[in-house]
Amino acid sequence: MRRERVSAGILLYRWKDGALEVLIAHPGGPFFASKDEGHWTIPKGEPRADEDLPAAAVREFSEEVGFVPAGLFMELGSIRQKGGKVVYAWACEGDLPRGHVHKCNTFRMEWPLHSGRFESFPEIDQACFFPVGEARRKLKATQVPLLDRLMEKIQEFRRD
Repeated sequence: MRRERVSAGILLYRWKDGALEVLIAHPGGPFFASKDEGHWTIPKGEPRADEDLPAAAVREFSEEVGFVPAGLFMELGSIRQKGGKVVYAWACEGDLPRGHVHKCNTFRMEWPLHSGRFESFPEIDQACFFPVGEARRKLKATQVPLLDRLMEKIQEFRRD
């Protein structure tokens, strides 16, 4: 029996000039080099066998973005991506540390394909804050509900 593929991630958000912005990541590697809208993602990755999902989300965020977010985490639930992977997400308010330089894990792949040569590429080539409307266009369509859930939770919090 095949095990369900799972990832855990963090949707970091901040307020800038009174507007909400979220940090999303652009996948690295040659297949995504010229792709923009509809291809960005929340920083996320697969948990290790002995790791709980929130810990995996923090570890993956750190590995992909280069720092550990500090703050209260709000559960955003899960979504299923087109390929079947289930992504569990949490939101956290925060910002990039002063002087932050993006550092990320890399992966190796044969490139160009069928060339016999292997190259290393960053898992993500950039992570940026975007206003919600722009982030909505850039995110994978299956991940937009996570952004919607963040907006709902913020609205609930502001009403209280």
